[in-house]
Amino acid sequence: MHDGQVPGMLSGLRVLDFTQFIAGPVATRLLGEMGAEIIKVELAPGGDNGRALPNMKDGRSAYFVQHNVGKKSLCVDLSKPQARELVVKLVEKVDVLVENFSPGVIGRLGFGWDVVSKLNPTLIMCSISAMGQKGPLARLKGFDFVAQAYSGISDVIGNPGEPPMAVGAAIGDTGTGMMALAAINAALYARAKPMGRGQFLDIAMIDFYTQCHEMNIQIASTSGGANIPTRGGSLHNTICPIGMFSCQDGYILVVCIGDHWRRLAKVLGRPELIDDPRYSTNDARMIHRNEVIAILEEWLMRHSVEQALEALEKEGLPCAPVLSVDQVMKHPHMLERLTVRTISDPVFGSFQVPGMPLRFSNFPLRDPGVAPFLGQHNGEVLQSYLGMDAAAVAKLTEQGALMEKRV
Repeated sequence: MHDGQVPGMLSGLRVLDFTQFIAGPVATRLLGEMGAEIIKVELAPGGDNGRALPNMKDGRSAYFVQHNVGKKSLCVDLSKPQARELVVKLVEKVDVLVENFSPGVIGRLGFGWDVVSKLNPTLIMCSISAMGQKGPLARLKGFDFVAQAYSGISDVIGNPGEPPMAVGAAIGDTGTGMMALAAINAALYARAKPMGRGQFLDIAMIDFYTQCHEMNIQIASTSGGANIPTRGGSLHNTICPIGMFSCQDGYILVVCIGDHWRRLAKVLGRPELIDDPRYSTNDARMIHRNEVIAILEEWLMRHSVEQALEALEKEGLPCAPVLSVDQVMKHPHMLERLTVRTISDPVFGSFQVPGMPLRFSNFPLRDPGVAPFLGQHNGEVLQSYLGMDAAAVAKLTEQGALMEKRV
């Protein structure tokens, strides 16, 4: 807990964090933001591979800082028996272990579930991977785009008849990290019950991405394969009209479902469209989609984004401007809610990052703290958890079991 802060709802929870890049660090960062103590175990000599990603300043990564605020870094060389023994002792004292190496790696490091569950029977271990710990694809090394492609999500992104497009944000990594957070909290709840015990959690990005098919899979299934949703470009592939459209000075998202068509026709000044059999149902509008889009775009191109939003919102139609990243960073709503927040770092100073996405009535948002330098908390962690003194820590550092570096 940072000085002057009230305890978070997970205060007292101890997490051993073997994660890197995004998916794992998202889960542990959110646990930390709710009050848990996060001990980030980093492997010498480089630590979390995210420490090498941009933007960089004096060897420090803003990418790493964003995803690891508030954590404590313990940097160890697990090829040294002394370092391995330290981690064994820490496993015995924590509540949760989170890792997102490729399947099998944590076992080869000596800390697979078969080992740690014996060291600490109440431990909850969460393994996050692209394809899961079991199954024909489990052997694959994977990142966000890999799971996205295998899940069928990539096939519905892009323009019709053209190659699929990648999403320009880490949707899968972040969503999987939040899915891991949900599983960890459920496991903690189950452990707290009478006869509760630790358990292993297998969280896979491909499972998250497949959940994102809000209708595609059931449409393909119930149609007997006759209707396989695919790329619709800037338009929704099964509902019309939903999509991004041009105005005089920018782009706007318009959503029209069910009774919205009646309201949209009113906004367009075309009430005769309401009961026109070519447009009165979604199925009919999909058949005549080009005509529907032409009618809507003709109206939008006579208006600015602000004018179109005002007219559409007045009739209760879901719509939004398509904001750029810099516009999001300046938007009053994002700043007031701390959806985008400013953090401080010893190297970068103050800069903006995404904020804490969870809100609780009894626990106000907390100062997220500062991301650690590599091995910054070696002494603090070992003294607090294992009762080691400064001389013992210095000896382990001299032997190469521990490492510390200002990056």
